[in-house]
Amino acid sequence: MGKSLIRLWFISLLIAWSFDYLFWEKSPGISFAVFVILLLIGGMVLSALEKHFPPLTSLLLLLPLGFFAAMSFIRMEPFTTFVNILLCLIFLAIIAFTYLSGRWLQYGWADYAIRLFRLGISALVKPIQAWDKRLKDAPAVPATTSAGRRRALIPVLRGLLLALPVVLVFGTLLSSADPIFGQGIEDFFAILKIENLPEYLFRLAYILIGGYLLVGIYLHALTTTRDEHLYGKEKPLVPRLLGFTEAAIVLGSVVTLFAIFVGVQFRYFFGGQANIHIDGYTYSEYARRGFAELVLVAIFTLLLFLVLSSLTKRISHGQQVAFSALGIALTALICVILTSGYQRLLLYEAAYGFSRLRTYTHIFMIWLGVLLAVLMLLELIGKLRAFALASILVAVGFGVTLNLLPVDSLIARQNILRSQNGSEIDTQYLVALYPDVVPSLWQKYNDPQLEVNLQDQIGGVLACQAAIYTPSDLPWQSFHLSRYRAERLIDAHQDELTRFDANQDEFGNWTVTVDGQQQPCMPGRYMD
Repeated sequence: MGKSLIRLWFISLLIAWSFDYLFWEKSPGISFAVFVILLLIGGMVLSALEKHFPPLTSLLLLLPLGFFAAMSFIRMEPFTTFVNILLCLIFLAIIAFTYLSGRWLQYGWADYAIRLFRLGISALVKPIQAWDKRLKDAPAVPATTSAGRRRALIPVLRGLLLALPVVLVFGTLLSSADPIFGQGIEDFFAILKIENLPEYLFRLAYILIGGYLLVGIYLHALTTTRDEHLYGKEKPLVPRLLGFTEAAIVLGSVVTLFAIFVGVQFRYFFGGQANIHIDGYTYSEYARRGFAELVLVAIFTLLLFLVLSSLTKRISHGQQVAFSALGIALTALICVILTSGYQRLLLYEAAYGFSRLRTYTHIFMIWLGVLLAVLMLLELIGKLRAFALASILVAVGFGVTLNLLPVDSLIARQNILRSQNGSEIDTQYLVALYPDVVPSLWQKYNDPQLEVNLQDQIGGVLACQAAIYTPSDLPWQSFHLSRYRAERLIDAHQDELTRFDANQDEFGNWTVTVDGQQQPCMPGRYMD
């Protein structure tokens, strides 16, 4: 890309500047999706100009990337937003280091790790390497020509950049030494709002750094991602150093331990709630304790089997069958253990209601079970290398599930349903939820079968939401579809909410009146 290096720098710096324009002192909204689009457009324009065209498999990555980028301004719940942004960054990285080869479907974990590392190194060193190569390959030109004059300007620009901080330091000292000179300097820089100079310098610095890194990433994607070697495909990346006997003992011991634990768990599975009080455990203690530990056990078991499968020698067919049988037994038992953790979580929710953390755990446990089942299937068919792809697909499934529920609406619906069955509703938790919840609350509020008291409680929550999320003059970069829909619904039903008499005190805290009692509107952001 020697001939188009200036163009590459221009596009990269323009995109880096757009980051500042989209995000500086602005609340998140549609800005992230716009930035992702600009990154893709910049890369595709450079690719088309260089006549480098990606294969279909690389373009397939645009589907999940587009979905999660769009959901970043459709869903406002914080963990869902974090997952959306994280998955977008992951897919952008995969596009960057597989752009021309499109072989990400064949990658193992080693391929992903090594190529991600190389991408980081390229972001740091390729801009310098490309510029040095351009200078070495450029023919000598006389200073009288236009190209020669442009080249002669480069030392001048470097000199100005070096002189700027020196002049600033000496100018500051001279301003302190002579008040008249100092006042003249202040009057001059008042036009430029020099009081914002530290901010301007900081923003300029990260724009330049961001542009520099983007140059390296684009160079990597367009020059080093073709005809890749796949690590560990022909032969294992790490030699199989562990004997079958040792691995079988480890797996057999874990299987035995899990079998004993599952035997104890069946006492609860089939004994009903009466057995929960045995051995000094109360209902709440049983429901509260253990499910997090059981999830960790499942994760560590998955890692243990992956490591043993990669390091264990299986010389004969019998050893292969025995190892797979132990793996299947281990998977079956860990699925039972996950079921135990899931049951504990259900009991916890039945006793205390739904929350964000419990909902995340619910969804995560289901997809973790899917991943374990896929792992055993890949072990049986001898395709364990595809576990990296399976993990990515499960991560996509987890993210899609979070977005399609959505989480805050699910929490509101389930907790209102519990209240209809006689449990107390925690209205302050509903107030703390993000505007994603407003459509579900309005649907429940207008339910003719809802008791009047519960309807008033929900109405108070909606009045709090209306007070807290008062429409403000946000810039377009902060536009969020969830907030927009909530504001439209609240505006359309504003007259119905006036009876809850929302008031704000001198400290900016809101209260609403429900059944003649004042209730605080506290938008605390807690997960559990």
